[in-house]
Amino acid sequence: MTMQTPLSRDTDPETSGPATDAARTHRRVGARGVGSLSRTEGMYYLFLVPALVLFTAFVVAPACVGVFYSFTDYLGFGQWDFIGIENYKALVSDPAILASYGFTLGFAAVTVVVTQVVALSLAIALAKKIRFAAGLRSVFVIPMVISGIIVAYVFNFLFSNTVPALATSVGFGPLEQSILGDPNLAWLAIVIVSAWQTVPGALLIYTAGLTSIPEELYEASALDGATGWKQLRSITLPLLGGFIVINTVLGVKGYLGAYDVIVGLTNGGPGSATSSVAMTIFGGFTGGDYAYQMANATVFFIITVLISVLQLAATRGRNLRLA
Repeated sequence: MTMQTPLSRDTDPETSGPATDAARTHRRVGARGVGSLSRTEGMYYLFLVPALVLFTAFVVAPACVGVFYSFTDYLGFGQWDFIGIENYKALVSDPAILASYGFTLGFAAVTVVVTQVVALSLAIALAKKIRFAAGLRSVFVIPMVISGIIVAYVFNFLFSNTVPALATSVGFGPLEQSILGDPNLAWLAIVIVSAWQTVPGALLIYTAGLTSIPEELYEASALDGATGWKQLRSITLPLLGGFIVINTVLGVKGYLGAYDVIVGLTNGGPGSATSSVAMTIFGGFTGGDYAYQMANATVFFIITVLISVLQLAATRGRNLRLA
């Protein structure tokens, strides 16, 4: 008869001991940790639900309805019939639509260049150790917090009254008449006002980018005899590549959708010389061309997305990144 010792009866040497007990404890704690982490992640996703519901209800759903109506002859009221792509075919032969696209794309291209040059120049100047730099930054931010329509009405008064009066007093003929009434110059006023209002935002981004560039790089290049222009071309601009991309993409997106500044300055005039795509679309909504302008809005959305994607692809090819 074999006697079982307490060790052989109650424990197994291969499955007992301090190391095994510690492993069991670790597994239990790990299981609790995973469960706690999953619950935490679940709460994070739960907090997103209200925003997703609102975004779907007020952005996605109306957009889908609008795209559907773009294939109909809906006037914005009454009955409608499905007409396929007739609205889209009509867009490419509509002179008013093509003119609005030409103005909008040209205005966006010119304004984004002006804004980036002015904002970057100011950011570099304010990055120097000059007196009142902090106060000047605060002053430059003011245009950004003022409503676009208010800014437009103020500049409308200046361009219509103050500037012609000053030009007349000094005998400067080209500005004795308001440029807002000249079909060939009205766009210039819109560029000036749009840049004046958006330069502060770009300035803040460039200022953040400049502060991220190590000062040692400039000191080392100065020892090698690099001048200010060479430092700008070889150090500043390459390291600000990502910030330039951000400002350009945001600028193009904003300028393509320009509406309030144009309404306050020219209301699309003289004639339709400064009528943007956004103004044309809005006018159609209130003028019985709902389906037609929904087709226009759909095409404009696709063009805007393509431009943004091309911008990002081009900069990615040059290996630009945030400093």
